[in-house]
Amino acid sequence: MRPTIPLFTLESRIRRALRRHLKELGFTKSADGSLVPPSNGKDTLRRMHRAQRIERLEAESQFIAKQWPLLRQYFAAGGDVVANAITPELELIESGTWQSDLFRLASLTWSVPVSKGYGRRMRFLVWDRSNDKLIGLIALGDPVFNLSVRDKYIGWSASDRKQRLVGMLDAFVLGSLPPYNRLLGGKLVAALIRSVEVRDAFRSRYHTTKGIISRKRKHAELVAVTTTSALGRSSVYNRVRLGGVTVLRQLGYTEGWGHFHIPEAIFTDVRAYLRRRRHAYAKGFNFGDGPNWRLRALRHAMSLIGLRPELLRHGVRREVFVAELATNARAILNGTRKRPKYHDLLTVAEISELAKERWLIPRAERCPDFQTHTVDQIEAMLSADYVHRHVHNADDTNQFGVA
Repeated sequence: MRPTIPLFTLESRIRRALRRHLKELGFTKSADGSLVPPSNGKDTLRRMHRAQRIERLEAESQFIAKQWPLLRQYFAAGGDVVANAITPELELIESGTWQSDLFRLASLTWSVPVSKGYGRRMRFLVWDRSNDKLIGLIALGDPVFNLSVRDKYIGWSASDRKQRLVGMLDAFVLGSLPPYNRLLGGKLVAALIRSVEVRDAFRSRYHTTKGIISRKRKHAELVAVTTTSALGRSSVYNRVRLGGVTVLRQLGYTEGWGHFHIPEAIFTDVRAYLRRRRHAYAKGFNFGDGPNWRLRALRHAMSLIGLRPELLRHGVRREVFVAELATNARAILNGTRKRPKYHDLLTVAEISELAKERWLIPRAERCPDFQTHTVDQIEAMLSADYVHRHVHNADDTNQFGVA
């Protein structure tokens, strides 16, 4: 039986580990005790996420070793892709399938580790049916409860938000894989969240479900989807406009609070500490806590061990966008209308043709070097050793659940 670590020793270990880790990431402190990142450049932000990414790849190493030989056939080389022949298709996937394994494997190539999402969830593979290769990934889940720029845009009070958040999801994974990302495939994938197929998938899955607390049928319709950039200002989500319709509207920036800079090893000690203190947050999140549970657990633990909770203000502000599927989405969400209007919603096929003409074909003509991409480069991105040595340039797309 292992000897029990004294409580003060655990407190001291957490304090030392956290200070050392933040220093290694290059953070300094402001006068109010909050953190100041070394810079807001994208390469700096990728480096700040590198320890978290290595940690994830090491934890998933057995899964990668088993699944890569089985699933590598679905990743494209540059020579597999003909821009004017690209034929996107959405596949809604279920847990426990090979498609679920493919989603998990592909998401491990992201430069910022992917969240698992919370509550209601729908995951899609975006296929190119011209070659049966994977273009990208979409994962939609329950949005965070508090997001000030979103709430201000809609005009929500706390009570309004509690009643009407059911009509909204958040795209917590949204982006394209190489070599499609070099053809602005991230913009194509982002545009697909505003499709007839996504609306219908939500309606089929959630329209007749009952609320967990109220036990009442919600008759939910998906009218809007938010998403948040991974690396500050997004070069992919801006200027996503097709057929005269703005697909993604910029709402502003997050306030720079979160927990991405707290590695799993430290959080494991934090939970052990909270268990020793018999604190409720040691057990995990309850319904309604969502992604805020981890943030709250860290905040309580820091207060108990003598660290300022302002250390959770990392200062990395992320750009927030909304895709309004219904033309009257804001009216539905603020309660002034009840029936959504989907007058200008397009199918995946219609969106794809517009996206190819606007983005993919012109980019392929200007930048034919996408053809040099190999599947072996994808395999390298799944190696923790590779990530130790490189900070690769992935799409600046939503790859991280922001609290």
